[in-house]
Amino acid sequence: MLSADDPLPFRPQRVLIAGVTGSGKTTLAARIGGLWDLRHVEIDALFHGPNWTPRPEFLDDVHAFTAEERWITEWQYTSKGTDEIMTPRAQLAIWLDYPYPVVRSRLIRRTLGRSILRTRMYNGNVEKPIWKLLATGDPDENILAWQTKTLGNWRQRMPEIEARFPHLTIVRLRHPREADRWLRAQALPGASTAPPKRRSRER
Repeated sequence: MLSADDPLPFRPQRVLIAGVTGSGKTTLAARIGGLWDLRHVEIDALFHGPNWTPRPEFLDDVHAFTAEERWITEWQYTSKGTDEIMTPRAQLAIWLDYPYPVVRSRLIRRTLGRSILRTRMYNGNVEKPIWKLLATGDPDENILAWQTKTLGNWRQRMPEIEARFPHLTIVRLRHPREADRWLRAQALPGASTAPPKRRSRER
């Protein structure tokens, strides 16, 4: 597993962004996609249909975009089957392992802003009114409760992921300042542009 200060051994073409809700996966994915000329697929937009209902075509759409050569997306919906589709194809995973105060404050600001402004998101959906979000502690209804419930998931999963997908290069970023520093390093002329090495199959 690489840190923010370790150089990448190659320029990846297929990238996953991991992290708890509110860590900034989508924002970072868009920035990296622009930097490396990768198609950014916002996976929430594939999953949520009108009125926040799951789209039945979701996994078919995931299969379709991961079959392409160049893409970046958020590493989500693993319980829905995306691990078996996206992870074998990905070359790089960037893990946003930020402190709790950072992700909590980011999620609160994002949720309040979307709710107050009634911001339209994927497929015409809008965030629930604040009073509805705060009226229940059910993680399936309250995004703050969901964040609390899933806060340690990636720390628990990463050792298994490293063992299960040894082809996957993982970069762990522990603070937004590290993410900014890492991004600046990727933009430097000396950053790696070499293609990934092909790994021989185990016999």
